[in-house]
Amino acid sequence: EGMAPPKRILFPPEKICMVWQQRHSAGAGLFNVGNTCFLNAVLQCLTYTPPLANYLLSREHSQACHQQGFCMMCIMEAHVNKVLHSPVSAILPLAVLKVFRRIGEHFQPGREEDAHDFLCCTVNAMQRACLSASSNLDISSQSTTIVHQIFGGFLRSRVTCFSCKAVSDSYEAFLDVPLDIKKASSLTAALEDFVTPEHLDGENCFKCNKCKKNVAASKRFTVHCAPRVLTLCLKRFDCFTGGKISKVVEYPEYLDLRPYMSQADGEPLHYSLYAVLVHSGVSCHGGHYFCYTKASNGLWYQMDDESVELCCIDTALRQQAYLLFYAR
Repeated sequence: EGMAPPKRILFPPEKICMVWQQRHSAGAGLFNVGNTCFLNAVLQCLTYTPPLANYLLSREHSQACHQQGFCMMCIMEAHVNKVLHSPVSAILPLAVLKVFRRIGEHFQPGREEDAHDFLCCTVNAMQRACLSASSNLDISSQSTTIVHQIFGGFLRSRVTCFSCKAVSDSYEAFLDVPLDIKKASSLTAALEDFVTPEHLDGENCFKCNKCKKNVAASKRFTVHCAPRVLTLCLKRFDCFTGGKISKVVEYPEYLDLRPYMSQADGEPLHYSLYAVLVHSGVSCHGGHYFCYTKASNGLWYQMDDESVELCCIDTALRQQAYLLFYAR
């Protein structure tokens, strides 16, 4: 509704499987080669993303890939297969380390990078790899890659003119949702804030096409198309000072996204938590990243570089989370 249908479907949606097709206990830990904890934690969260892992374990991508040179999907496929089939307790994520600068030009080896930035760059590189064989695709068709069909959704921004009540909608694709936590003590409160209308007035006023002038208006974001995997970033770092918001923000094991959708009435839209990425430390310039993930055997593990230890869901739910991963 409101959006153009795709001209081409790049990956058949019915082939995406949300439940693990193979059951294993947790795979290998990842060695830290000097400030690479951010990379290790992100890779572990992606490795235990069921629909992505199912696809990568099938090796379907590499069998059909004709890309010359750097292909992030081939690299992730090799990495996930190595981690989940490893006979040893820890491995070096060499395939990814070798292309570190190709994932993000601004990344510098040996420097502690931001885990959310690395996640975005990695998922974007996977998306580019899926689009490499197709040129001149419309936006709707670009969102039919397997990567976008797993992680991607669409937000609707609705501006309502206070004078004539005219409504103007625009849509944007997203691969994760950043949430302000300054005033929120829980994930649901942060989501409430996210969909609360913003008042546009004064310098910020809106040029209404119907009134033909600048007017006061309200602007509201809602989730228009929900992703299969919902990635939420709790904005803990101040862009200017690098300082950190270290408070606890409660988050549930099960989340209903329905109240935050454009179509807010209807069946519940249930998600289940499967990974939590944590930053410990006082600023974005230092500290340590690790994560908690739910393996295909249904058990939770703490993954801290080369260490992989069984833990309980209660421990995973009591962290100072930075990134939260929920699956439909």
